[in-house]
Parts: sequence; C-alpha cells; structure tokens
Amino acid sequence: MRNTPDVIFPYLGIEVPILEREAFNIFGLSVYWYGVFVVLGILAGICAPWYMAKRDVLHAGKRSGSPITPEQVLDFAFVVIPLALIGTRLYYVISMWGQYKDNLLSIFDIRSGGLAIHGAIISALLTAVVYARVKKFSFLRLTDVCIIGLPIGQAIGRWGNFVNQEVFGGFTNGPFAMCYKLEAVDAAHVTAEMLDNLYVLGGQSYVQVHPTFLYESLWSLATFVILLLYFNRRKFNGELLAGYLFLYGIGRFWIEGLRTDQLKFFDTNIPSAQVLSVLMVLGSLAFIIVRHVQVRREGTGASA
Repeated sequence: MRNTPDVIFPYLGIEVPILEREAFNIFGLSVYWYGVFVVLGILAGICAPWYMAKRDVLHAGKRSGSPITPEQVLDFAFVVIPLALIGTRLYYVISMWGQYKDNLLSIFDIRSGGLAIHGAIISALLTAVVYARVKKFSFLRLTDVCIIGLPIGQAIGRWGNFVNQEVFGGFTNGPFAMCYKLEAVDAAHVTAEMLDNLYVLGGQSYVQVHPTFLYESLWSLATFVILLLYFNRRKFNGELLAGYLFLYGIGRFWIEGLRTDQLKFFDTNIPSAQVLSVLMVLGSLAFIIVRHVQVRREGTGASA
C-alpha cells in the first residue's frame, strides 16, 4: 500500500497531514497537541476579555455602574479557569457515569479524554454569580466583558479534536466532506452508513464524514467577531452574555445533531447538548426581549 494522506477533503481537493498526538516530552511526561490547543484557547480566552475590559473602562461614561478593569479580569481568570476545567470534566463524568462508577479513580484520568464544553459554561456562570456578589460587581457587566473569551477559546480548542481525529459527524456526500483513515478513528463512533460508503485511495479505506469540529470552530469564530463588533453598541448589561448563549445555542444544536459521539440526556436517546442548547436559546431570547422592552420604557440605556 502506497503512502496515503491522513485527512482528505475530496471535493475541495485538499489533503492534510495529521500531527503526531504527542507535541513534546518533559521529563518522560508526554504533552499532547490536544492539551496544547486547550492551553492556547485558554490564553486567548484571557487576552480577549482583558482587551474588552480596556474598552469598557474607556467608554465607561456610556452606561451607569462601574466598569470592569483589566486587572479585575485577570483576578477573575485565576478563579474561573480552574473551576471551568473541573466543570468540563464533571459534566462529562455525570453524563457517562456508567463508564466510571466501577472505577472511580478513572474520573481523574483526564489524559484519556472526556471533557464537555457545556460543563465549562455552567460552572463559569455559577462562578461569576458568586464572584460578582463577593466583589460587589455587576454580574451582567462582568459577564459581558468576559464572555467573549469563550467563543475564541472554543474556536482554537476544537483543533485539538482534529489532531485526535474525533468529534466528527455522520456520513456526508456534501462539498465539505472530510475523510479520516478508518483505522485511525474510534470504532464506537463509526456508523453502518459510513462503512457502506467508505472512500478508498491507494488501498486505504477512509470514513467520509461531516467535519463537525471545523463547523463549531468556524461558528465560534463568527460568534467572537459579532460580539467584538457589538460590544460598544450594547443597550444594557447582559446583552453580550445573552448574545453568546443565543448564538452558540443555535450553532451547537445544529452541529450536535450531526455528531456520532453524542452524550445522551439521562436515559433518553436525546443528546444532552441539544437540550441545553434549547434552554440557552430560549432563556437568552426571553432575557433580550424583556430587557429591550424595559429600556424602551425607561427611554435610556439602562443597565442591570
């Protein structure tokens, strides 16, 4: 069998090599590219709110209440990031409890994978509620400044899934179809339809799938740009938080429906990410409508 590319986008004429999973080694401990992308996402998720805080201070006179400063963003980051990481793992473990209940020590084996972004969102918001109350900040103003770190972090972090050749959708014959080597992917996430429609090149079999990691990365990047451009135009505190929850909820609901590695909602066959996405969209939409009505009645750019 001749050498064949690791990843192919057949209808775009693109062939992509996959990095080795191990990025480098420190004193015998392997550091994987997945972890590198997660760290890069976290750093971007700190830098973006830090920049937004500078803008919040600069335009402080446009709305009532004290602005969130860059120093306050950094202080919050040291609290929220560890708790958000714990939340990603905790959410996954709860969703896959049957896999962990007989071996509780495996809960701490995060090097084997098992993180869920909805856990980070939930834990970050809960942390922000407590932190804002303790520090006497406006919770909504704090989250407006800091929420922009989530989509840019997600846009970068999803590329760790590409290196691991995971988080893909079902079979597609569409223009953005992506092919992974059959031998390289987790057999548990390969469907019968994929096996019936294998792409073969040079004797090598590939599964032809939706690149859902790429869809979510691009969706998150677009969300980041929208929030960035809208920051100084927001009419009330909490509008950017609601905007993120609305946009990400819509995108994730659609993308989750394509994936073959879905976490299910308790004992149902419903993807839990879709349930949470619906709640995010409905809750944020209700908040936006109510606050816009209040602002119109007050006749000013009221803050909460």
